[in-house]
Amino acid sequence: MKHRMSRQHVVDMCRTMLDRGYLKATEGNVSVRIPGHELYAVTPSNYDYDKMRVEDVCIVDFKGKHVPDEGGAGGLVPSIECGMHANIYRERPDVNAIVHTHQPYASALAFLRKPIPALTDEQVRFLGKEVAIIDYAPSGTTFLAKNAQKKVVSGDNAFIIANHGVIAVGTDPSRAVFNMALLEKVSIAYLMALTTEAGKVYTIPSTIREIAFSKLKKDQKRIASQIVDAVEPVRVPEDEELPSITFADVATSSGSSPGNDLGYMISEYLDVPDTMRRLKALVAQPIRGLRHDALLDVLNYFETKCTASKEITDRAKKRIPGGVQHNLAFNYPFPLAVDKAEGAHLIDRDGNVYIDFLQAGGPTILGSNYGPVNERVAEVIKESGPVTGLFHEYELKLAEIINQYMPHIEMYRSLGSGTEAVMAAVRAARAHTGKKMVIKVGGAYHGWSDTVVYGLRVPGTFRMNAKGIPWGATGRTREAFPHDLGTLKRKLIENRARGGTAAVIVEPFGPESGTRPVPKDYNAAVRKLCDEFGAMLIFDEVVTGFRTGLGGAAGYFGVTPDLTVFGKAVSGGYPMAGGVGGSAKAMSVFGSGLDGKSGAHIQVGGTLSANPLSCAAGYFAIQEMARTNAPVIAGRAGDRLTRGLQKLIDKYGLPYVAYNQGSIVHLECSGVMLLSMRDPIKLLKENKKRKTLMEQMGAAYAAHGIITLAGSRMYTSMADTDEVIDDALARFDQVFALVEGV
Repeated sequence: MKHRMSRQHVVDMCRTMLDRGYLKATEGNVSVRIPGHELYAVTPSNYDYDKMRVEDVCIVDFKGKHVPDEGGAGGLVPSIECGMHANIYRERPDVNAIVHTHQPYASALAFLRKPIPALTDEQVRFLGKEVAIIDYAPSGTTFLAKNAQKKVVSGDNAFIIANHGVIAVGTDPSRAVFNMALLEKVSIAYLMALTTEAGKVYTIPSTIREIAFSKLKKDQKRIASQIVDAVEPVRVPEDEELPSITFADVATSSGSSPGNDLGYMISEYLDVPDTMRRLKALVAQPIRGLRHDALLDVLNYFETKCTASKEITDRAKKRIPGGVQHNLAFNYPFPLAVDKAEGAHLIDRDGNVYIDFLQAGGPTILGSNYGPVNERVAEVIKESGPVTGLFHEYELKLAEIINQYMPHIEMYRSLGSGTEAVMAAVRAARAHTGKKMVIKVGGAYHGWSDTVVYGLRVPGTFRMNAKGIPWGATGRTREAFPHDLGTLKRKLIENRARGGTAAVIVEPFGPESGTRPVPKDYNAAVRKLCDEFGAMLIFDEVVTGFRTGLGGAAGYFGVTPDLTVFGKAVSGGYPMAGGVGGSAKAMSVFGSGLDGKSGAHIQVGGTLSANPLSCAAGYFAIQEMARTNAPVIAGRAGDRLTRGLQKLIDKYGLPYVAYNQGSIVHLECSGVMLLSMRDPIKLLKENKKRKTLMEQMGAAYAAHGIITLAGSRMYTSMADTDEVIDDALARFDQVFALVEGV
């Protein structure tokens, strides 16, 4: 049965009003707008509301036409007033629920045809400047529907129908019922004043009325914009089967490199213009977060179910700044302390089990704590220890297996992290080209080294996050806005006058792991510009290296960078994960050892770089990814999760946006990552509240057993089976049902 949630709202409203005595048997009618559709659910005609079931509720379109559906209202017809409801919904996008009753006291005023003036600020605040009279017309006629439509244009929320009854509307079902009850209360007071006081009935001062009414209009404008500014949601048929993750369904493709032979995580490239249109619509609207009571329940989960986590992280605050060390660690309302990780799940100190879509920030493509890699690494370390300080065979094995699947990486230099690798790549580009300027894409994160903490996360913010970094350190860094090849070319032209650009560094799928996804031909266009201006192209594949597929993002896009930065996945989740690779010519400046060639090579290093533990882990992890085709399986898990999320977003009529690039899944509820300095006023006004919403949604997901990256990003792994994804979707369903206005 379609639109069950909206039908249920209608039944619940009727039950509430029956309990309170506002409905008698079949009197009146009740409807609820179906989010994202030009449809509404309405009570059937001449049917006892006390016996009404969800399947008895009818669906009607905005032309007032009944839309029967299989398994729905089963032969019942909608209320004869469905045309009036349709007209109101068309005229008032802020109205999501309508109550039409024949309640006694307001009906008395209907017989008197007497409007209710502004008696209290509460009345004006919720009902409007006055409760106006809708001109009489016979029930169920187009005349009555048009008369009602003319009056609701005023923006008021309650009306008296001459010789008939009343209409109360609201931004959600509970508000419509509240407004109906308030109307009856005001009607009683007004009738008593009229009958017991021979003199004047006093109304509130006009200034108070205007202030109260302005609050009503502000609220309604906020709700209306959520509908008017929204785009058509992604429609997922209810009977559509979600894409399966099973290996039998994973098709491999042939290509020019071994990495291509195993396929890639992306089954179909994202429709970038459509996705960006949806994201812009999300940012244009007011935020939609949890109901207040639901947020309190979420916080109560942490207070009552996560006491051991709270105790140890409170202790940690005395010795660790902020009580947590990792930038990706979830810390609202406080960090969770995890004792066990296995496959697709995490278990905290209190024994709570979570589906793990953080996956340590992306490196564990095989799933957390993967046994076959652990066992083989343990054998190596048993012999050599974790570090020797001298050459070890797994340094070579790792470099060779990277070259096997990424032939453009002719040489590879191991370092300690992605941040170190970016530092080394920038230094190498400057040394190789003799130029100094570096261009990055605004909003992208390339680690925390001085040069690239510039335009971080929010495009156009320059040094906003560069506290503690001297001006000179970023003096030769520039940023181009995402997708904007014109700006990039202008920066390259400007830099030519300053001695030229050494390198352009990009995340191949877009800033912040594709939060701002790039068109498929974007990287090829950047490659062409770099060639034109003699700049080196650096791919930051800290996240996408091996997660995209064994050929990396370079293999997927068919674009060869001069240098590639690795991290995270290059050691399968083990520490000291990082390095930089490229052609033999580009890597020639990375020579090391005590060879006496002072000044011939750039200075990079690290006592623990290329240690046996990390290199063996990387070698065995890449072997296992090739054996199992883990990147492709993880990508299909991302497809199933994203399609399921789109189905839920459509079900609840939310403005949220779900999209994925294989196993990198984005669920944007606030759009904070899409703000930029191109609209600085909006950024300053909304950055904090949108960030707060993102944190609150992340907490809600965690309270329902799902760990995400800051409530907006998820990484799937080979451990995510169909059953795991379906379990996660059931939990997301529970969270979305808690959103305001659902």
